[in-house]
Amino acid sequence: MTGVQPVPDGYPRIVPYLYIDGAADAIAFYTDVLGAKERGRMPAPDGKIGHAELEFGDAVIMLSDEWPDMDALGPKTVGGTPVGLHLYVDDVDDAFARAVQAGATAVAEPEDKFYGDRSCTVTDPWGHRWYLATHVEDVSPQEMEKRAAEAMGG
Repeated sequence: MTGVQPVPDGYPRIVPYLYIDGAADAIAFYTDVLGAKERGRMPAPDGKIGHAELEFGDAVIMLSDEWPDMDALGPKTVGGTPVGLHLYVDDVDDAFARAVQAGATAVAEPEDKFYGDRSCTVTDPWGHRWYLATHVEDVSPQEMEKRAAEAMGG
């Protein structure tokens, strides 16, 4: 089709797609706790979420309930996730506290990192791993190299 853009307006080139056993509850968690804005959802006839889209600033994620017949399975069903989502937030300490209070599992509490972010890690109630961060310091490439070597014992 001529005149059609290969990447539609309002979408980044890559968009994570999450499968979740309990997508409606996850949408509430992501909007209430992590600050996402719901773009829309398509409920399936059985009440499950067939497709939904959320915005995190200029980022987008898509998600749905699990669909075992289509091999769309969430982390809890498959025994964990090999993928993490990195999300910059305005206040990582507050985001961490709200996430844990809302049922996320704390993996690593907020701490200042050598690369200039204050960050933490949580696993949401559906098994997805989130790396939450607030950028707190601009670090030059030379300083980053020095700090990285120190942090890794070199």
